[in-house]
Amino acid sequence: MKLTLRVWRQQNADTPGAMAIYQVDDVSQDMSFLEMLDVLNEELILKGEEPVAFDHDCREGICGACSLVINGDAHGPERTTTCQLHMRSFQDGDTIDIEPWRAAAFPVIKDLVVDRSAFDRVIQAGGYITAPTGSAPEAHATPVPKADADYAFEHAECIGCGACVAACPNGAAMLFTSAKVNHLNVLPQGSPERETRVLDMVSQMDAEGFGGCTLTGECATACPKGIPLFSITAMNKEWLRASRKVKR
Repeated sequence: MKLTLRVWRQQNADTPGAMAIYQVDDVSQDMSFLEMLDVLNEELILKGEEPVAFDHDCREGICGACSLVINGDAHGPERTTTCQLHMRSFQDGDTIDIEPWRAAAFPVIKDLVVDRSAFDRVIQAGGYITAPTGSAPEAHATPVPKADADYAFEHAECIGCGACVAACPNGAAMLFTSAKVNHLNVLPQGSPERETRVLDMVSQMDAEGFGGCTLTGECATACPKGIPLFSITAMNKEWLRASRKVKR
């Protein structure tokens, strides 16, 4: 395939950026999207030009580092991570726009790489348990109802990629935060911090500059791991319950 790529280039957060146009030939439909970018960068290096900076790590759809907006969609046209998106999803002669996440809380580091450490600080605010667990306990030592276990696992699938923020017209992080809150709050190990967790994590989320949630649902549509939209309403219930119980 022959493709025209319109790629966002930006030296750092303090300098303006712009779309640069590149032509890429001999792209195999079996390539992943990141492999296609590798081909582009090899050509740029051979020409003596600076390669495009983009984030990646495992390339197996697990870590969520490969975060790109492709033709206006977080992670591209398929409901998967960018590294698992393959070029068979595009046609010969296509023009593809490639941009970084667009959110005030995710400043651009360079080109397509953004700083998502705001997520880390939200987790640090309450995404942990203080119970001294020691070594791995026997599997049946702490009974957990199957419905609760399934609910916790569903939310634990969140990989923190930030697609929910990038897809949200308000740049909200409610789906991410709710996944982390609901994952721990439903388990007995997370019970001691149940109230303070949701209050602290939501407070930190607001402090990071994420936008307000208006339940448009774009976050759940873009999530590559299928975190459900009802996760947000469940967290709102937890927050209301905690705010009535905890006096600060």
